[in-house]
Order: sequence, then C-alpha cells, then structure tokens
Amino acid sequence: MRAWKLGATAVAAVIVAEAGVWLLRPREGTVDGPPVPERAYFTEQQIDRGQDFGDGQRLLMFGTLAAEAGLLVMLASGRPAVVRRTLERAGEHPLRGGALVGAGLSLGLAVVALPFGIAGHQRAVDVGLSTQDLGSWFTDLGKSAAIGAVLTAAGAAGLVALMRRFPKRWWIPATGAVLVIEVVFTFLAPVLLAPAFNKFTPLENGKLRSDVLELGREAGVDIGQVYRVDASKRSNALNAYVDGIGSTKRVVLYDTLINSADEAKLRSVVAHELGHVHGNDVPRGLLWVALSAPLAVLFVAGAGEALARRGGAEPGTPASLPAIALMLGVTSFVIGIAGSQLSRDVEARADTFALELTNDPKALIAVQRELTTRNVADPSPPSALQFLFGSHPTAVQRIGAAKAWEEGARP
Repeated sequence: MRAWKLGATAVAAVIVAEAGVWLLRPREGTVDGPPVPERAYFTEQQIDRGQDFGDGQRLLMFGTLAAEAGLLVMLASGRPAVVRRTLERAGEHPLRGGALVGAGLSLGLAVVALPFGIAGHQRAVDVGLSTQDLGSWFTDLGKSAAIGAVLTAAGAAGLVALMRRFPKRWWIPATGAVLVIEVVFTFLAPVLLAPAFNKFTPLENGKLRSDVLELGREAGVDIGQVYRVDASKRSNALNAYVDGIGSTKRVVLYDTLINSADEAKLRSVVAHELGHVHGNDVPRGLLWVALSAPLAVLFVAGAGEALARRGGAEPGTPASLPAIALMLGVTSFVIGIAGSQLSRDVEARADTFALELTNDPKALIAVQRELTTRNVADPSPPSALQFLFGSHPTAVQRIGAAKAWEEGARP
C-alpha cells in the first residue's frame, strides 16, 4: 500500500471510530454538572496522596509502553542478527513457526514490562492498596503470561494462515476473526479466564441479595447472576462491574465493597451497574468494535507489511509478525482514545441511571469520595491524560453531576 493510501486509511480509521462513538453514545439524557472544587470533598493529604501515586504509576505505564515498543521496533527491523536468523528459520514451517513467534513475542513483552510491573506493585503495597506479597503477585503474573502466550500463539498461527491464503486481502477475514474473537471472549472470559485468578460465588440469600433483586425489578432489567468476588486477597480497592453476554451476563461485586460500604452506598453502586445492564453497554462496546475494526485492520495490514519489508521480512511469513504486532499496538492505542470517550459517556449515563433509580445523590457523592480515597486515585487528573486514558469521568465530574441532581437538574 502506498504511503498516501496508508495515511488516508489511518485518517479514515480514526474518523470512523469517532463516528462510532457519536452513533453509539447513550441517547438518553445525562445529568451534567460543573466539576466541583476537589478541596471541597477531599483533604489536602488525600489529594496529594492520589496525585503522587497516580503520577508514579503513569510514569511506570509510559515506561512499559516505551520498553514494549522498543522491543517490537528492534525485532521488526531484524536486529540483532540472531533474531533475524531465528525468524527466518521459523518460516520453514509457517504455521508452527508463526505459533512459536507469537508465543515468543508475548513472553518477550512480558519480560521487558516486568521491572515496571514490580515497581508498580511495590508502590501499591507501600500505599496500602495491594494486599499481595511478591510471591503471590508473581504467581498471577505467571498465569497471565502463560495464558497470553497460548492465546497469542494460536492467533499468530491463524494470522499467518490467513496471510498465506489471502495475500492481498487477508485483512478482510482477519477483521471477521477479530469480531468473532471479541464476542467469544466476552462470553467465555467470565467463566473460563476470570476464575483462574479469583473465586466467584453467587451472592448468598440475605438482605443484600434481596435489595439487588428488588433494584433490578425497579429498573426493569434482567440482572443475570450476581456474584461476590474475593478481591480482598489482592487489593483493598473497591469496585463492581458488569461483564459477559447472554447466559454469562453477570453483575460482580468486590468483597471489599460488600464488607465496607453501608446500605445507601451499596444501592448506589448496584444501581450504577444495573444502568450498564439497562443500557446494553457490553453489546454496545462490541458493536463499536465491529464499526471500528475494518479500517483499523486494513491500516495494520498495509503498515505492518511495509514495515516488515523495510526490515527484510517477507509479508505472510512468521518473520513479519513483529512488524504486524508493532502496528497493531500503535493502532490500538490511537483507536482506543475514541473507545475511552465512549466509555466515559456510558459511565456518565450509568451514574444518571443510578440517580434516577435511587434518587440519592448524597450516596453517589459518598461512593465517589470513598472510591477515590480507598483506590488512592487522583480526583482530578490532568485533562490531557484523562482524554487519552480516562475510561470514567473524574471523581470531581461525577460529584458535580450528583450535586446538579441534588439541586434539581434532570436529564
């Protein structure tokens, strides 16, 4: 693909991703309020602690990204010579070689990220956020690395097969594969991957379960299953989330949240998660991927093949996989910025749904204050970083929306 076509494809991919955000953002009203002054709800110590921890973790994240990019750039350029020879030998048995190169890339990226991960874990322990010792953390890391290597090996072998079978148009079936994999993983992850790290138990009969089911009836949504997860064995953080589709759809509550939050806060959190169920936000995310993927994969194909040729690798061979992986990472980062915008809109709508369901803005404010302090978060991170990485509105924005509701604002 010529340079001007690559540039046009990149621009078109971003435009389509942004158009997908515009099309799929919640159409129902959201209460908007001006961000509140952070010092009105957080002490100077809490603000400084969240900022210091967040700044350090972000530096480690950037270090991880730089190290991973550096590794992929080096491999894509065919250096050092021993790597070039190894990649060329992998081409003697393309599918098996593709699987081995894919697994090697996955493990290599895990290794270069390791120092930053250790530093991030130790900082989380130091502020009281993580409850894991280093041995337990390494056990989790080993599980993640093994699962990642197996899945990447399968994906790389499949990609090599597609590139060999459809040398000019492999991006078309690859796009279909991306969508199928996204749906399958969304369906299976709650029942196959998540239990490898945590224990999930159905919420036992009692007042909390009754309240959750009653909220679901009031909201008019099919909750699916409600689970408690033993998050406390790793962290003191508070959280809840919705995942899965179809028969694996579920609301998951951290045991730290169940054990520490009062009834009003729990109702607010559960109502927020029911807002995601009511809004079909998991399928919404899958549809956004379906809209964004075709042009993004086309760009990855064109740019990856061009980069592979510059590094001396023939497209369609295992040796071209590092270049493809590098362009996949760059593209995912850029397209992910639009995905974060959609996520923030979805989360803001779920907050409004919680306010509509509970009519308790004070509980939502209390939840945001506790989430921020317990999770050692920055209540008002830099706007540029929020734009690039923020999946939720900031704490001061969410409190501002609750205050607006309290003062009579409605969608």
